[in-house]
Amino acid sequence: MVEFFGRNFILVYFFYGLSFYSMGLAILLEVSHSSELDFAKALRPLGWFGILHGSHEWLEMFLLIQLQAGVIPGEFWIGPLRLILLSSSFLLLIDFGARLITGQTSGKTILLIMMSALGIWLLGLVWLFFSLDSTLSWFVAADVYTRYSLAIPGAALTVWGLILQKQKFYQAEMKSFGQDVIIAAVAFGLYGAIGQLFASPSIIFPSSFLNAEIFLQWFGFPIQVFRASMACVTAIFIIRSLRAFQVENNRQIEELRLAQIEERRRLETLRSELLHRTVKAQELERQRIARELHDETGQSITALSLGLRALAEMIPHNPTKAMGQVQQLQDISKDSLKELQRLVAGLHPPQLDDLGLTAALRWFANETQTRYGQKVNVYSEGDGNVIPIETRVVLFRIAQEAVTNVIRHANASEVSIRLSLSSKEVLLQVEDNGIGFDFNSTIKTGIGQSQLGLLGMIERATLVGGTCSINSQPGKGTQVIVRVPITPGES
Repeated sequence: MVEFFGRNFILVYFFYGLSFYSMGLAILLEVSHSSELDFAKALRPLGWFGILHGSHEWLEMFLLIQLQAGVIPGEFWIGPLRLILLSSSFLLLIDFGARLITGQTSGKTILLIMMSALGIWLLGLVWLFFSLDSTLSWFVAADVYTRYSLAIPGAALTVWGLILQKQKFYQAEMKSFGQDVIIAAVAFGLYGAIGQLFASPSIIFPSSFLNAEIFLQWFGFPIQVFRASMACVTAIFIIRSLRAFQVENNRQIEELRLAQIEERRRLETLRSELLHRTVKAQELERQRIARELHDETGQSITALSLGLRALAEMIPHNPTKAMGQVQQLQDISKDSLKELQRLVAGLHPPQLDDLGLTAALRWFANETQTRYGQKVNVYSEGDGNVIPIETRVVLFRIAQEAVTNVIRHANASEVSIRLSLSSKEVLLQVEDNGIGFDFNSTIKTGIGQSQLGLLGMIERATLVGGTCSINSQPGKGTQVIVRVPITPGES
């Protein structure tokens, strides 16, 4: 067996480096996707550990190839590069284990662990520098010391962290991934406890009697074979555990799909209720108009009819009294006309057709202040007369609903309506300084008059190809913004 591995030692280093390099590359490619799992957020250092440690083993392989070819590497930078790759990879392994144990929010704790490990390692290198005269002996001892001071603690932290991660996978009902990380933890533990303990012979305790040569004598194969085997197992099961991210993404997609279905159902329920209440409101409005026509206009017309009949009988006998009767009939007709105009204006302000949207909004502001005492300021930019009549009606009704909501709920001292028209769109803004509300929670708390009023404004805007957004926060007032595109040539 010793002879076999001696002939194929280059392949051992190749597969050793390939295992960790493949693991690192797979991790870095996977964690580039978003994931809410803490495991995904902690994996990046492990990915770079795989890349750097795999590169270190491949460097060892190329040096071995040169030696077998009879070329002795003489470059001064080879020793420092080997040490930098080795130490950097194991520091990243410590980082990975610390992140799994402490969590992503413990940045100061992770930094403290990293700085402590780096400080201890650097102090040891300084001690070795003054203890050894030979540069070659120093690099060998530094290699061993790096494995003892960084690799073994890093592997221990990683094992601990992976055990904790197994519990999280179990809690998330991902038992198979928990089993994967446990196998990876066992492989990391053996890799650190045995693979790094049996290092090259040096003055560092206990490598003087527990080293790679002793391992070869005991088991009949090099320690590098054991390290490569553990690296393969680790890489396989860490890569297998990466499938957890796809499972998590599928869960999130399914939850989002179900949420969208539920939201569509809720909106359809709201729209159905809105249609029902719209029909009911139309019927109630017809009843109100009929009642007012009967109570006000009907009575006035009846009074006119009776008065005219009395006037016809009165003129031949008492002309003076007849003139007084004529004056009374004129007053009745004037009052009837005003009442009829009020009813018509409530149904459809004539200003919308004759004078445009701005005039209709100003009339509505005056009516609001007269009837409710709520001052409403109207500001206008552009010629509102060029807005299509259908759009005028929609914008007027939205403004009417918004101001009505202010009067009912907002307790506001200031209300403003701003209308601006450009060549591409008409913009309507209704703002108040009232108590405000939480729009999202209000629109989702069932079906009520408030929800239907808000939804009605949004639905009206969509009827003319526009959008209606409602921005509000408790204590910060409310802003209703309506945008409706204008096609050139519309009128």
